[in-house]
Amino acid sequence: MIAALTRIFGVHNLALAEDVVQDALCRAIEVWKAQGVPDNPGAWLMTVAKRRAIDVVRRERTARGFAPELGRLLDTEWTLAPVIEEAFASEAVRDEQLRMMFSCCQPRLPEAAQLALILNVLCGFGAAEIAGALLTARPAIEKRIARGKKILAGARRLFDLGDAEFAARLETVRHALYLLFNEGYHGASAETPARAELCEEAIRLTALLREHPPAATPTTNALAALMCLHAARLPARIDDAGDLSALVDQDRARWNTALVAEGLALFEASAAGSELSRYHVEAAIAVAHAAAPSVAQTDWAQIVALYDRLMAIAPSPVVALNRAIAIGQRDGAEAGLAAVQAIADRDRLSRYPFYPAALGELELARGAHDAARVQFRAALALARNDAERRFLAKRVQRVSPEPD
Repeated sequence: MIAALTRIFGVHNLALAEDVVQDALCRAIEVWKAQGVPDNPGAWLMTVAKRRAIDVVRRERTARGFAPELGRLLDTEWTLAPVIEEAFASEAVRDEQLRMMFSCCQPRLPEAAQLALILNVLCGFGAAEIAGALLTARPAIEKRIARGKKILAGARRLFDLGDAEFAARLETVRHALYLLFNEGYHGASAETPARAELCEEAIRLTALLREHPPAATPTTNALAALMCLHAARLPARIDDAGDLSALVDQDRARWNTALVAEGLALFEASAAGSELSRYHVEAAIAVAHAAAPSVAQTDWAQIVALYDRLMAIAPSPVVALNRAIAIGQRDGAEAGLAAVQAIADRDRLSRYPFYPAALGELELARGAHDAARVQFRAALALARNDAERRFLAKRVQRVSPEPD
């Protein structure tokens, strides 16, 4: 809705587009509470937004300039409604979402601010969710969003997809979609450890990129493959009781075979050309897991080698932690603990509950139950939602001494 409304109002009126969307959502709360949720909620919201857009243009067209490319089409009743109707057509909305994604990647903004803007404007993230995704303090994210919207509002047009800057902005767009998927999959929210709708949204927006030929590169295919292969695990990652299940405990028969097949096909397509991105390597790790019938039959040597490559391309403390876990599977718990201790900036993991949880698993694997209990309790104290708390409480209970 924001993409369609920005097409009508102009990017300099982004705040007005957000207000209209907010009005539509508030109207939905009022009407649906009394009449029930309609069969097609999305279409209902779009209809309300279109009507509200017509009202806004009629009321403010003499006091406010709207999208310059629409010119005088918004000035007359003969063309007003058809123009707005066209802006909400599915193909137009698809193109405007792409233009919005690339408009958020203003060169005048640091990449971190570009990412925050995409996640906020296009994907609907709040500042707290973005802060969790970027491991950054909330006030800093709020400042980035405010600055980004100010610069975005200074433009008169959305980004032209044929612009020479397209390729330069593409990588930031992909990174934002990657973060969107990760927020859905790893769940930093207080309500749930996984939000399948965010994963689906990331997959959908990445598919939009793949439908646009200049964006349908091997790296985009690798990103899409990574998302599909991870999303395939979601049915087994959260059980019927809403509890988390670690990869080592998952029933692989519950993995979504259709998504696995799609991910493998996309990974094959990503091998075209000479590009090698972090998404290629992460997708290759996911392929290795998908190919293994069980944890014991996983090619951990290959996975460690892939993490070595990933650390060379895109080092981070989370990647280093995952590499250490893989080393523990390949070489034993002592080697895994040594790899954790070697992480240079592991202080950035201090608020990440699965950092002490990983240490607890490694301590348990080497028979150090007291040390494992300390680590699992530390992880439990950092849990971000009830499912994580239940998952980690079971780990604490597993290593706690039996009562007398």
